[in-house]
Amino acid sequence: MTRKLFVTTALPYANANFHIGHIMEYTQADIWVRFQRMMGHEVHFVCADDAHGAPIMISAEKAGKTPQDFVAGIAAGRRQYLDGFHISFDNWSSTDSPENHALSKEIYKSLRANELISVKTIEQFFDPQKSMFLPDRFIKGECPKCGAKDQYGDSCEVCGAVYTPTELKNPFSVLTGATPVMKSSEHYFFRLSDPRCVEFLEQWTQTPGRLQSEVLNKIKEWFTKDEDGNGGLGDWDISRDAPYFGIEIPDAPGKYFYVWLDAPIGYLASLKNYFGKIGRDFDAFLADESTEQVHFIGKDITYFHTLFWPAMLHFSGRKTPNHVFVHGFLTINGGEKMSKSRGTGLDPLKYLSLGMNAEWLRYYLAAKLNSKVEDVDFNPDDFVARVNSDLVGKYINIASRAAGFLAKRFGGQLSADVGVEGKVLLDGLRAHKGQIVELYETREFGKALREIMLLADRVNEYVDQNKPWELARQEGKDQVLQDVCTVCIEAFRLLSIYLKPVLPALVAQVENFLQVAPMRFDDADRALGAHRIGVYEHLMQRVDPKLLEALFEPPAPPKVIPGGEDLAPEIKIDDFSKVDLRVAKIVKAELVEGSDKLLRLTLDAGEGRLRNVFSGIRSAYSPEQLEGKLTVMVANLAPRKMKFGVSEGMVLAASHADEKAHPGIFVLEPFPGAQPGMRIR
Repeated sequence: MTRKLFVTTALPYANANFHIGHIMEYTQADIWVRFQRMMGHEVHFVCADDAHGAPIMISAEKAGKTPQDFVAGIAAGRRQYLDGFHISFDNWSSTDSPENHALSKEIYKSLRANELISVKTIEQFFDPQKSMFLPDRFIKGECPKCGAKDQYGDSCEVCGAVYTPTELKNPFSVLTGATPVMKSSEHYFFRLSDPRCVEFLEQWTQTPGRLQSEVLNKIKEWFTKDEDGNGGLGDWDISRDAPYFGIEIPDAPGKYFYVWLDAPIGYLASLKNYFGKIGRDFDAFLADESTEQVHFIGKDITYFHTLFWPAMLHFSGRKTPNHVFVHGFLTINGGEKMSKSRGTGLDPLKYLSLGMNAEWLRYYLAAKLNSKVEDVDFNPDDFVARVNSDLVGKYINIASRAAGFLAKRFGGQLSADVGVEGKVLLDGLRAHKGQIVELYETREFGKALREIMLLADRVNEYVDQNKPWELARQEGKDQVLQDVCTVCIEAFRLLSIYLKPVLPALVAQVENFLQVAPMRFDDADRALGAHRIGVYEHLMQRVDPKLLEALFEPPAPPKVIPGGEDLAPEIKIDDFSKVDLRVAKIVKAELVEGSDKLLRLTLDAGEGRLRNVFSGIRSAYSPEQLEGKLTVMVANLAPRKMKFGVSEGMVLAASHADEKAHPGIFVLEPFPGAQPGMRIR
């Protein structure tokens, strides 16, 4: 029976380019989608940019763009990643699309009609200079638990405490530096605590096969109340106050849907957008009971996808997801978190720019993935060994050892009958199809690839036993040589079918070489027979370990010579333009308790907010010498988490290479007339 599948991945937030975690998730979903298509099923695979929220609004303002233009710029860079790693989405849309605006309002109205929307007055921090309510991450202050300064409004990066913004000591707005004030506002809530929601979700989450066991165990904690009746499912704040980039709530001027309400609706909106392009009936497709809705997501957003999302759909009269497949994170070298600054970040575009084969990474990730909520570790040495051994040494090797003899001696013609020994081998490979299909279906990709490589080992044993290179030198052995090489090519074809979901581009080359139509899984049940193949061309290079060194190479330290410093390596103008140097005013300077080197600088770089920067200049300057001065800062340096807080840039200063012999630190200061925010060119 042909299945009808609607498959999505989590929507990436449209304030930055893809990172390697996105590529891992999309690759996992893409493999499963390609497998389903090879089984003959109907699949619609869609995604979209998560385009709303205060962070995007503020980033756009900083960049001097409208939110729509800012998001469009991010979206324009998506295709190089998706094409580069052979990810086969049918459609890519945006949560700011007309379809998402309409669907979000429809779902909200249905929930309201079902008496699951309530209005409550709450108190929040308000920036009096910016005239806006502040999201948690736009408020900083001292941690109420450990006293650490410069901590965000939801959690402390020093002691790990979690709290509400109103608990912060000495809070200030990240946008303007102003002290926020408490202000009341009416907010709209989705009544997740309603007994109807609780009863439905308890039943929905327990449906066999819908969620992984690890996810179910976590969900049980969210339902549980303590002896005092605290805990359990709480109502969900779904509104935000203007100014806000998002979808305005019907009949509530100045109120907007919180981004997490309209973001998952973007799944439906992207499908509707796609069906509008191809002339399909969106409502009929989703109303069909046989349609399966499947989501691939990371473990950090489980709460939204297993509680809010199904409840929103169910109580608005819509179909709920059949499966929510949750995966872990990507780490490196035994669990270390990826970090570009330490040279342990895996940049997808750098990977491609180095000429590294995208399918090396697809294969390696697949070999590590399973159906559990487990982190996937990238080990460079293991990557090289696994790709070179499995893909080149075992799989590609089979074709390369046989194709040349068939082309030179037999015009590419395969034997019609391969004999008993060859038939036994090929029947054995076909007998494993059902097991491999089941492993793909259940997302046990690592087990599937191990099974396929064990089959490749059998084929290579057959090659070593029959030695076609020796048969080619013996008179009267032409038929045996043709039969042996035919078995190798037919075995290679079967392995290629099994590997195609993981290696789509490589197998497309194989199909061209074999002169066959795009292969599906049921093609494994039939032999090619007396078929003529094309000319074999080399299919895949081995991984050069030096490429991995280049991929993870950290920035080189400058060379030092007596009496001064060598110039850094030559750069192009494009390299220099990547560094955004800005004039900044030192609004405030203060000593950092517990450090004899650092000063904490509050800088105005002309962007409508103040920045916190730690600078190692305490030995040369007192705070009073710096306050009110102009200086130069690196404005696009990634924030750095330090013991004393987060530093959001770098102030430029000069010093001698031999600081002991020539002490002194000299902060750069622009000529009079320069203004905060001016760019250094």
